[in-house]
Amino acid sequence: MLRTSSFFTTSLTRSALLQANRTFATSLASRLAIPATQKAVVFDTNNGPLVYKDIPVPTPKPTEILVNVKYSGVCHTDLHAWKGDWPLAVKLPLVGGHEGAGIVVAKGSAVTNFQIGDLAGIKWLNGSCQSCEFCEQGNESNCPQADLSGYTHDGSFQQYATADAVQAAKIPKGTDLAEVAPILCAGVTVYKALKTAGLSPGQWVAISGAAGGLGSLAIQYGKAMGYKVLAIDGGEDKGKFCMELGADAFVDFRTSKNLVEDIQKATRGGPHGVINVSVSEKAISQSCEYVRACGTVVLVGLPAGAVAKAPVFDAVVKSISIRGSYVGNRADTREAIQFFADGKVKSPIKIVPLRELPKVYELMEQGKIAGRYVLDCQDV
Repeated sequence: MLRTSSFFTTSLTRSALLQANRTFATSLASRLAIPATQKAVVFDTNNGPLVYKDIPVPTPKPTEILVNVKYSGVCHTDLHAWKGDWPLAVKLPLVGGHEGAGIVVAKGSAVTNFQIGDLAGIKWLNGSCQSCEFCEQGNESNCPQADLSGYTHDGSFQQYATADAVQAAKIPKGTDLAEVAPILCAGVTVYKALKTAGLSPGQWVAISGAAGGLGSLAIQYGKAMGYKVLAIDGGEDKGKFCMELGADAFVDFRTSKNLVEDIQKATRGGPHGVINVSVSEKAISQSCEYVRACGTVVLVGLPAGAVAKAPVFDAVVKSISIRGSYVGNRADTREAIQFFADGKVKSPIKIVPLRELPKVYELMEQGKIAGRYVLDCQDV
């Protein structure tokens, strides 16, 4: 029973006091249920062994929540973090992952926007300073002090993970946590990219790398936003998959004898926008060729060491725009999740146990993944 002073008791109605008691009891019960150790996949060095082992459960800071991660999507960024092939050092040792969906089981003393028992998502952007010019303008992902889940902050490839309460995603009650997990990065990222393209309903958008984790969601978001979607990928199976997701047309780069011409023919003059989620440097450069005059090429995929090449003469005469699009902000996250909650976007996923992360990375490197692999972090 919650102990109170006589002043405090008389200052509350009986119902408010009972509610306070219930809240305290729920919080206490949740905290008591948190174990001292947990299962996680950890690596100590870049490209080193991915070890499935027991590690301590972290304690949230005053501004953080502790999430009991039920499921976590696996992103290509996680593969880069493990390999260490980006020009941004990772925290070592590291627990990767940044598409974690679960339940809030503890929170810091300063947290007011989450309650114990709420559903929450762990995103790539774990936290930012909230006071620099980028944070003030809603561009928190560009904050020089950004803290990144699964990169500079231990992420969601574990059973319990911490997240800054301001940046953590709010997930509606009753949501399928396995299916919403990829929305927290892949979904938000492609939704933001589509907004960055600045298209109007009825215009063509090309998705390069359309059958992958990001591309499969980009097709659906594009259709939900009223665009005509051209999917680009390689293989008959991937083509069928893209068309089932709602693409209006598909071009197979493996069988096309002239990719630029085939894309421009399929879109009657070239797409008005291109979303490059492919990790092919050649595909990125080709998109600058087939995009329609006055169109926008959006760079999303981050192949290590790649360069986007566009002939200056053609770029000027066609008046094309080339824009980079990073992960979305809090508003983009809320909107992307709402599309999912409304049933306009679904996550094509395959669920495997947490311990199978190394196998997922192998498939990812071989380009054999359609949709998104999701780790069941409770399957131990």
